[in-house]
Formats: sequence, structure tokens, C-alpha cells
Amino acid sequence: MKSKFLALLGSAVLSAGVANAGGFQANLQGQKQIGMGHVGTGLALDQSSIFFNPGALAHLRQNGIQLGVSALNAKIAYRELSPGFAESTTDNPISTPFQVYASFGKEESPLRFGIGVYTPYGSSVNWGNTWQGRFGLNELTLQAIFIQPTVSYRVSDKLGFGAGFVYATGSVNLQRSIPLQDAAYNEGRVELDGGASGIGYNLGVYFQPTEKLSLGLTYRSKVEMEVKEGDVTFALPSSPVIASQFQATQFDAKLPMPANITMGIGFKPTEALTLAVDVQHVQWSAYKSLRFDYNAGIRGETFSESPRNYDDAFIYRIGAQYKLSEILTIRAGGYYDNSPVQEGYLTPETPDADSRGVSGGLTLALSDKIDLDASFLYINKKERTDDASKSGGVAGTFKSVAYIPGVGINYKF
Repeated sequence: MKSKFLALLGSAVLSAGVANAGGFQANLQGQKQIGMGHVGTGLALDQSSIFFNPGALAHLRQNGIQLGVSALNAKIAYRELSPGFAESTTDNPISTPFQVYASFGKEESPLRFGIGVYTPYGSSVNWGNTWQGRFGLNELTLQAIFIQPTVSYRVSDKLGFGAGFVYATGSVNLQRSIPLQDAAYNEGRVELDGGASGIGYNLGVYFQPTEKLSLGLTYRSKVEMEVKEGDVTFALPSSPVIASQFQATQFDAKLPMPANITMGIGFKPTEALTLAVDVQHVQWSAYKSLRFDYNAGIRGETFSESPRNYDDAFIYRIGAQYKLSEILTIRAGGYYDNSPVQEGYLTPETPDADSRGVSGGLTLALSDKIDLDASFLYINKKERTDDASKSGGVAGTFKSVAYIPGVGINYKF
């Protein structure tokens, strides 16, 4: 009982961030790219190349500042395996992932500098306090912000290289119910709250052999997020016997956010039409287990470790952009995202499954210097049934969808 309780307590704290990255956190790092199925590695569209391919940044001849935000509205439905087939649905607040990019350099210089601030991880999941899996999770809020100063060098009109340093900072808050063995009391509650940080880097090469064809390759390193001295708070019945079992007040933990290798191709069959394809390899196998160390005992144990054993996964993306006029450009795209979660390892934070995304977008050129972007992304995860026998999660059938509108503004100078 003690080991199962600790596994549930520990695994829920940060694993939502991981599931989001492979699941419906949906990559939201550029409004133009979102409208095209989030392709961008083989293109030099705008300042968001800081994220998508630093090697393409030096091929932008104008300095610029870009701001964007999305409204992530995600819902998860749960159905119990047996008995009675009880059902529950999350009541998640809307999350607002954002991106800010700026680049600058002399007009004819082959060197360009940039900085990006974006949120590749971050969501909220709220199952409430009465659902069947409340001993696995009641509510979780995860926020992560990546800050990336970048330098890009244009070797020639056909070739560019770029690199960026990443500093990641974030926070996590988890609340869940606790089963109690005391005959007089049924449940208590625990809240875990802490800040996390980590470092990494982003490398990219951009090659444009002809006016119609462009190629890109990027490597985004693993970022190991570390929580130090996070707070553990228990809400328990007024019982000295129960209180003596829950003495921890702080926890430490590490979570690997996996490395990504992405190859992209851009093709312009006409001056107005751009087509693009990206293939992204996410090295999820780095996430084998999750360990939490406590400063005092929880039911006699000072640490917990739960297996994850994720598999590497691929994401396949396709997108198109068409310039209707000097004022209006439209976009469409889609992707297929393979889940890294093996059978038996599903958890209720963001129960992951293979995902399908469909998107559209547009840009309105208000002037030579100011553009407005808009995008919309719909994500539909396959329904998935899992016994959670290896993760210590909640057995049942899960179904997830997300609706994500977004807007952005670009200022070029």
C-alpha cells in the first residue's frame, strides 16, 4: 500500500508536462506555423525561426518583433471499466501559451541575433474531488517558459547556420485525494507546489539550393527540469496517528524533457504557393522513470520511483500557404502524432494516445511594417483503454480533444 501510494503521489506531479509534449499540449510556437500544421523547419517565414530553425533566421532581411498567444481549451472524458461504467469529464480552465520573438542585425550583414520566449509546456487539468480516480489526481497546473537567445549566420544566399541557448523556468501545482486506513476517516488531501528550471540548446541548418526548394534540419536538446525544495502540504483529519504518517514538507525531483530532431522541406511551385513537410523524431526513451525524494517520511518512505519507459515517437506534419493578394495570405495543414506511452503506463494527468491535428490560418498585412496573424488548431486523440497496471494510474477508457484559436502581431523595421 505504501509503495503504491508513493508512486501515485510522485508520478502525477510532473508527468503531465511530458504527456503534454507528446500529447495535446500541441506545439504552439508560431501563429503562421500553427496554421500550417506546425511545419517550419524547412522555411524562413518570420522571427519564429528562432524556435523552428535558427539557421533560417539570417535569411530574414528585416528586423522584427513578433507577439502571439493561443487559447488552449482541452477536454478529457473518462469511463470506468467496471462495474457500472461510471463516467467523468474534466473541467479545465483555458490555458494561454504564448510566444515572443525579436531579431536584429544590419541589413546587409550575414549575422543576425535574436531572442525567443515561448511556452512549449503548460496546461491545466481539473478532474474535481469526487471522480473515480481522485486518488490519482484532482487537479494539476503546469507552466513552463523557455528563454532562448540566438545567433544565426548566413554563409551564402543558399546556406545558413544558427544556435540558441535555452534557459527553462516553470512551476507545478498538484492536488489529489489520499486514501486513509484509519476506520474513522476515509480521505485526506495533499498539495505539491514547486518551481522548476533547466538548460539546453537549439541548433539548426538551413539550405536553399534553388528559389523553389528549401531544406532544414534542427536539433533541440534534452532539457532536464529540476524541482528543488518544492512544498508538500497535507490536509488531514485531526488525528495524531494519521499526522505521524505524513511528515514530509518538501520534495526534490527531476524530469527529462526529451531531445527532438526535425527535418523539413519547403517547396514553392509558384510565387504565391508554398508547400511544406516536417518529420519530427522525439527521443522519449530518455524518460524511463520518475523519482521523488522527500525531506521526511510519507508512510515510512522518503522517496518514490515509478516506471514510465516511454518509447521514441515520430510526428508527421504537412502544410500549405497561399498568398491571395498583397493583403491576405491563407494557410492550412495537419499532423499525426504518435503517442510515446506504452500499454499499461497510462495516467490521468493527460492520458496520451495517438493524435490527429487539423489547422488553418491567415495573415492580414495592415501595412508594410505590421501584420496580423490568426490560427485555429483542432486536436483529436484516439480513444484509449488501459488497465494502468504498470504506471499505478487509473484504469479505464479515456478520450481527449482540444480546440485552440490563436492570434499574433508582427512588427518589421
